[in-house]
Amino acid sequence: PLSPAVRNFTLNFTITNLQFTADLAMPNSKKFKSTEKVMYYYIDPLFQKSSIGPYFTGCKVTGFRSGRDRDDTGVDAVCSYKNNVSLARFDREKVYHELSTMTNGVTKLGHYSLEKNSLYVNG
Repeated sequence: PLSPAVRNFTLNFTITNLQFTADLAMPNSKKFKSTEKVMYYYIDPLFQKSSIGPYFTGCKVTGFRSGRDRDDTGVDAVCSYKNNVSLARFDREKVYHELSTMTNGVTKLGHYSLEKNSLYVNG
């Protein structure tokens, strides 16, 4: 039998209490790398508790960007899961609602505050 194909989806959100700095835009900077690790620490467990948990294989932060306010930082990531027959299909709305619930209505991610309308999941 063939092994399940790996599928990707994008995840975007804005943190309102992480000030964007130029070094966050540079993937090889210490600030990028340390912030990236913190994001994995908070993001991966959310997906592991979600409906795609058994199929979730991880996220890769693709970038940090300046938010609307000086103190805001946007986070862009590509996440992966194994497409499996027991996972009927990737339901981005369901995953969005699960993440919304697990982040207190898109307001908290660990010690970070989130911009309420910034969560975006695209399958």
